[in-house]
Amino acid sequence: MSQTAEAAFLLKTRGTSRELEAFVVAARFSRDSRTAGFALGDGSVRLMRVGSADEWTSIPAHDGAILGFAMDPGGDGFISGGDDGKLRRVGAGGRVSDISDFGMKWVEHVATYALDRGKGLIAASAGKIVRLFDETGKLLKELTHPSTVTGLAFDGKGKRIGASHYNGASLWFVAAKTDTPRKLEWKGSHTGILIHPEGDAVVTAMQENALHGWKLPEGQHMRMSGYPSKPNSLSFTRNGRWMASSGADAMVLWPFFGGGPMGKAPIELAGGDGILCMQVACHPKDEFVAGGFADGLAVVADIGSSRILPVVPPEHGPISTLAWSGGGAQLAIGSETGFAAVVDFAER
Repeated sequence: MSQTAEAAFLLKTRGTSRELEAFVVAARFSRDSRTAGFALGDGSVRLMRVGSADEWTSIPAHDGAILGFAMDPGGDGFISGGDDGKLRRVGAGGRVSDISDFGMKWVEHVATYALDRGKGLIAASAGKIVRLFDETGKLLKELTHPSTVTGLAFDGKGKRIGASHYNGASLWFVAAKTDTPRKLEWKGSHTGILIHPEGDAVVTAMQENALHGWKLPEGQHMRMSGYPSKPNSLSFTRNGRWMASSGADAMVLWPFFGGGPMGKAPIELAGGDGILCMQVACHPKDEFVAGGFADGLAVVADIGSSRILPVVPPEHGPISTLAWSGGGAQLAIGSETGFAAVVDFAER
């Protein structure tokens, strides 16, 4: 991104960072946004106390790589799944406890949803199975899919959970007494899933460098193509007007208003240098989107004005994860080479 060449990166003035020496699989913030958690390929979780730049703690969580990682909806820490078959709770104080054991199967995907009054939902997948728990870790139900689950997502109200898999996706009602999924079918390999904040659409990433979607409730198909690489990272703005995606040399945003995205051209932000965008994360309150690139560059873009704010310089390896805190005051960033950072966006 040529316009950042002489820019002052926000990391230098409002950030803290560490070299963690392992692939950063995922970054998340705790429910209270007081702790940033970084899940690593070596099986550990690094915890950073927000506002205390020197408080970084390493917690051994899994015997093997962490594959799935999410906020703990019922506590002050995180939920992690690993290739050791364990689903575990990692507290902000460092305590690790078991939630479920999937045996020899890898726990590849974890999703959570925070309800009111400290309540919430936890979902984890291993193979074709998704287990759904309440915030205490009590098993609520087990959902079986036609093939290996490749992604999990709750809707904006926590009433439904979607799972992507081969030849489409399955949409389940969390509180249903009889578990019968809404089947969303499209031939091919679907590798991830996202549900519109208002529940108006489901979007999946495809193996063949494209996105597929279904408008709800009618199930009308949507096709979003033209990517030079796989769009593995997807994120909706809070109001659902825009869906950001990786997979090109810019952040690609599709309009989900005015009849879009079909028949509408996407907009591209922070492009120009031919460097692949690896990760996107929309701000939880405002129409901003963070993007991470293959050269290590991280930026935040104003969707309305296309203004670009440089955050992290291209020095730390491909960006592997981005996450905003609940109120959007902090942004966590991780890379494939083990770089981790938290940047403060709070008003001063």
